[in-house]
Amino acid sequence: MKTLMPLLTGAVLAGSLATAQANEIVVGGKNFTEQQILSSMTTQYLEGLGYDVEKRAGLGSAVLRQAQENGQIDLYWEYTGTSLINYNDESAEGLTVDETYQKVKELDAEKGLVWLEPSDANNTYALAMRKESVEETGITTLSDLAQAVNDEQGLTFAMNAEFYAREDGWRPLQQAYEFRAGRGDVKRMDSGLVYQALRDEQVDVGLVFATDGRIPAFDFQVLEDDQNFFPAYALTPVVRQATLDANPELAEQMNTLSGLLDNDTMSTLNARVDVDKTSIERVAENFLEENDLL
Repeated sequence: MKTLMPLLTGAVLAGSLATAQANEIVVGGKNFTEQQILSSMTTQYLEGLGYDVEKRAGLGSAVLRQAQENGQIDLYWEYTGTSLINYNDESAEGLTVDETYQKVKELDAEKGLVWLEPSDANNTYALAMRKESVEETGITTLSDLAQAVNDEQGLTFAMNAEFYAREDGWRPLQQAYEFRAGRGDVKRMDSGLVYQALRDEQVDVGLVFATDGRIPAFDFQVLEDDQNFFPAYALTPVVRQATLDANPELAEQMNTLSGLLDNDTMSTLNARVDVDKTSIERVAENFLEENDLL
C-alpha cells in the first residue's frame, strides 16, 4: 500500500503553477534505451511538478505489464501494438494508427488501465534505405520498393532471422505488396548488424525499428508503409485508473509531454545515448529543459 505524503505545493511548469496530489507515483520502464530515456524523463518531469516518484525501470515487457495490472506500477509508456497483440491477443491487421489506439484503449479500460493521448512516435517495424539511394532510385514507399523488385532492379535486403520466419513477417509483407525477392537477395543477421550492413552498402534495404537512433545517425530514410502492413506501435503513457482518480491533473501533465514526442525526436534522443554515449539521465534532463518542462 502506498504511503500518503503531506500535500505538496505546486511547481512552475511553463510559467504556470501545477499542483501535485499526495500519492506516490511509481513509474515503470522496459529494458532498452528508448524506454530507459522515457522512464527517466517521466520521473524527472513529475518530480519537478512536486510528485513523490519511485522509478522501477529495466523490466521485461510482460513483467512490467503484469506489475501495472497488479497495482505495483502506476504509470509507464507502452506501445499500442504490443498491448493489442501481446496482452489482448487481438489482430492489428489492416488497422491504422488511430484505429489501433482506439481499440487498445477500449480493451485495457476493462482492466483499469487508461491510455492517455498517444505521441506521434510509432516504433514499429520498418524498411529503410540510405538517403542517397532514395534520391537515386526515387523509392520512398513500400509500393515503390515492390515495383522496383518486380522490375528486377537487383535490390538486396538485410533483416533478422525472426522477422524472416515470422507468420506476420517477411513472407506476408511480400504478399501484401505483391512482390517476391529471391532467396539469395535476402541476408539474415542480428538486428544490430542490419544497420551496419546498410550503412556500409553491403545491402540496399534493411529492416529497422522506426525510432532507432541509428536511423538519423547513419543517414537512413524509412520507407512509407503506404498499405499499413506493419502494426502500429504508437508510444503512449498508460496509467492506472485508480492513480488517475487520486491525481486528476496527471492526465493533462502527461499529455503535455506526450505531445512533444515523434519519431524524429525519439530517434535523436536514442542516438544521443547509443551513438554519442551521453548518459540517459542527462539526455532526459536536457530534453525537459529545452522544452521548459524542468
